[in-house]
Amino acid sequence: MTRPPHPSLVAAKIRLDPLALYPRPVRIAGVRLLAAPWFFRLPWLRRFDGYATHRAILVRARGLLDDGDLVTHELCHVWQMQHRPVRMPLSYLRGYAGNRYELEARGAVERTRASSRSSRRSPCP
Repeated sequence: MTRPPHPSLVAAKIRLDPLALYPRPVRIAGVRLLAAPWFFRLPWLRRFDGYATHRAILVRARGLLDDGDLVTHELCHVWQMQHRPVRMPLSYLRGYAGNRYELEARGAVERTRASSRSSRRSPCP
């Protein structure tokens, strides 16, 4: 049985779809949005509020499940991995702040912020 996508994922997809950053729109079927405070206790992840894998978005606390900017930022990373499944994750070996994919996700949040409800927190550290 397939779970319906989390409402925050649906809202983030609606924000990202008009951007057409990649040939195909982001697919949220099978993508899970989970609060995982334990994950962010790892030393190299303490500075982040969210983290994306190919099939999941993890956030630091339950209250962040509804943070539209954070979920949009992380869903943009999922979208990037849907089109560049190896290149995108490996790009972080060269650094974080100036990373092309990180800048693209931040820009996607900024470009879509006016069309969404304002959120409580910034998506990035």
